[in-house]
Amino acid sequence: MADVFYFPIDTAQNAKRFLNLVNPEMAIFTKYEFWHFYFKELNTRKIPLYVISGIFRPSQAFFKWYGGFYRNILKSVTYFFVQNEESKILLNSIGLNNTVVSGDTRFDRVYENAQTPRSLPEIENFIGDSPVLVCGSTWPEDEKFLAVLPEKYPEWKFIIAPHEIHQSHIESIERQFPAGSLRLSVLASLLKAGNTPIPNVQVLIIDNIGMLSSLYRYGKVAYIGGGFGAGIHNTLEAAAFGLPVIFGPKYDKFQEAKDLIAIGAAKSISSAEELLNAFDSFLKNDQAANAAKKYVEDKKGATEIILHQIS
Repeated sequence: MADVFYFPIDTAQNAKRFLNLVNPEMAIFTKYEFWHFYFKELNTRKIPLYVISGIFRPSQAFFKWYGGFYRNILKSVTYFFVQNEESKILLNSIGLNNTVVSGDTRFDRVYENAQTPRSLPEIENFIGDSPVLVCGSTWPEDEKFLAVLPEKYPEWKFIIAPHEIHQSHIESIERQFPAGSLRLSVLASLLKAGNTPIPNVQVLIIDNIGMLSSLYRYGKVAYIGGGFGAGIHNTLEAAAFGLPVIFGPKYDKFQEAKDLIAIGAAKSISSAEELLNAFDSFLKNDQAANAAKKYVEDKKGATEIILHQIS
């Protein structure tokens, strides 16, 4: 198996030193990673350079009248593997025809994860037979709206995996749910002790990292955080398990979010009222769940296309 290296800061000196050190046979960059000095040095050394899971929009500088410098960066790329036809057309419009629509390699990863889910005994103990809303990578603006749900849906359990797990944020989440919540670390300690009753609460706060992709297996609906900030986090991990997804208004840079909305497997919300309506619409909507899962299944295969082309 080939060695994989991560690139230091993009300066001419760093590019030369790093490439002297690793002497790569090829270089692969993903999505929005366009590093001028590395691209230039790779081109000078005639080292094949591939951009995978690329996605382009008309608003980017590459396609503006003033974008000559940025277009020159792209000329160093040996081959573009892009997510959609629009990206291919945009690259063609500036004379870059070394493109293929391969899709997004993330679909392969999340599909594989959904086929071999990890069991989490503490989570199973908490949820019992209750239906679950899994809230992934949430921020305070998300949590403010989520706080309206437990009282309205007493038969549901709610698992919140915040994007940041520092103490002040966890405490802030706890204050949002005055009826009571439980941290995963506390639950684990109580279960280990064995002779202490578990608090009967609806909300479990995940106060560690690395668990979210496995939590979705227990959900019926997912809420994805970040949509009230810079942009939503990963919707595909939830969709791969057949969960319809809800997220905030800032999703325009994410093609998969637009696609999921278009097929009825996702809804964007901007208020607590809209969240209640979206959640209610997904409660018994098997069609939305099936559409989410099928969307991921139909989109997998990018990795195979890329490997075939490169080889």
